[in-house]
Amino acid sequence: MFFAAPNLIVEIVVMAKKRRFIRQLSWRDAAFFFGPLIAFYTVFYLFSTGFLIYSSLHRMSISLRNPRFVGFDNFTLLLTDPNFHSALINNLIFAGIAIGAGLTIGFFIAVALSAGVRGKALLYSIFLLPTLMPLALIASVFRVLLETRFGGLNEALRSMGLDAFALNWLIDPALAFGVVGVLFVYMIGLPVMYYTANLATINTSVLEAAVLDGARTARLMREILFPLMKGTHRTIVLSTMLMSFRAFDIVFFSTEGGPAGTTEIAGTYVYRFSTSGTNIGYGASAALIVMIVSLVVATLQLLWTRRRS
Repeated sequence: MFFAAPNLIVEIVVMAKKRRFIRQLSWRDAAFFFGPLIAFYTVFYLFSTGFLIYSSLHRMSISLRNPRFVGFDNFTLLLTDPNFHSALINNLIFAGIAIGAGLTIGFFIAVALSAGVRGKALLYSIFLLPTLMPLALIASVFRVLLETRFGGLNEALRSMGLDAFALNWLIDPALAFGVVGVLFVYMIGLPVMYYTANLATINTSVLEAAVLDGARTARLMREILFPLMKGTHRTIVLSTMLMSFRAFDIVFFSTEGGPAGTTEIAGTYVYRFSTSGTNIGYGASAALIVMIVSLVVATLQLLWTRRRS
């Protein structure tokens, strides 16, 4: 039986490719295979979304007792709050920074790795390993490193007599915003992996012909390699944009949205009001708006991608 398993898998793949496998499944088989998945989706997605909508229309405490229906009052307060507007704008700015870094720095790193540049292991360690680690850990390390009094960076600068460069990295609003921006740039491991995978599928005869015609490295990358990976560019833009709306860990564990809300994003905004205990419905309405915005952004990106194709 165990020796027959590979043959059985091959037969299943062949049947699926011919689009005959689905027609041969009975309702009982379909329920057996897809039932757990549907149940999981219903419980953890549909129920949670329904509860989020219900909470956004009520005023309730963190105990969820005695909810009072307020209609769209939570949304009215939310959409007139300038802090929420700033949080959404910060989301888009950080997303733009991450996308720009992925399409440029990530692309060059992937090309260097595929070309077998020296220090390949070091580049993997610096840019790819953080992708496999929890974002909270990376942000916490940055926070400890950039702490004003005893942070590793400032201590190193003071030891070299460069006290003037030992700054309040997480206290000064402009510097804190820049620190969070650097964190988003640093998380380019996923774009690097996308580009590396795509580079492995490119027909090398095109590159060889360009080299024989005298194309130099810069022109080869700009006029041949980069245009050839349009599909990867679109994937990176969409995934990075959606990632920016889930980047709660990066901001919360580095600056907590401060100072004075300078680095606040939608995730930290929702967290603050959801854990305050005064009105869970207000936090739910904020979370619902963020979900709608991310869905709209994803839909527009997909439509644009399909039209470009």
